[in-house]
Amino acid sequence: MKVLLVNGSPNKKGCTNRALEEIAATLQAEGIESEIYHIGIKPIAGCRACRACAKLGKCVIDDVVNEFVNKAAEFDGFVLGSPVHYASASGIATSFLDRAFFSAFMAGRGEVFKHKPAAAVVSARRAGTTFALDQLNKYFSISEMPIISGRYWNMVHGATAKEVEQDEEGLQNMRILARNMAWHLKCRKAGEAAGILPPADEAITFTNFIR
Repeated sequence: MKVLLVNGSPNKKGCTNRALEEIAATLQAEGIESEIYHIGIKPIAGCRACRACAKLGKCVIDDVVNEFVNKAAEFDGFVLGSPVHYASASGIATSFLDRAFFSAFMAGRGEVFKHKPAAAVVSARRAGTTFALDQLNKYFSISEMPIISGRYWNMVHGATAKEVEQDEEGLQNMRILARNMAWHLKCRKAGEAAGILPPADEAITFTNFIR
């Protein structure tokens, strides 16, 4: 069982990464493998709404997004981490996630994310965290992904990774979140061994309000 931890911060070793490191260490203690995936600092274009992914089987913009979707297929769970910029997830994380989730769905690769547990983690100096968390959680709820929680909102505070070390409650919640993720994955594996199958699919119905 493996969990992919996505660092959506321009700073590879900043506050968001410190939160993800706490999760990774706890997952390891629970016998769950993990990997931190840094989106990077290169510009990432937003979705063009061209829907070419439905024909190509991947996003028409062939960059780190396609690399990530292919990599994500190998993992059993996800944690999306982002700093808070203007009370929202970072711009680079938003462009990245919009295209990753939409292109996977349109390309008929929904299994990359579907039914896999996921959690969102945000970091901020002071405020804007709850809105950013809500924004990230929407990627999961539209993709039939169980959302894993901690005992509080999944956030850490500090202007630097060193300051995050002082947020004892925030880091504790990262550990609780990681143990909850590990428990869910172990329960899922036990269920599969017992022959418990995923829910049956239905054909998707779209309702347009303007006809």
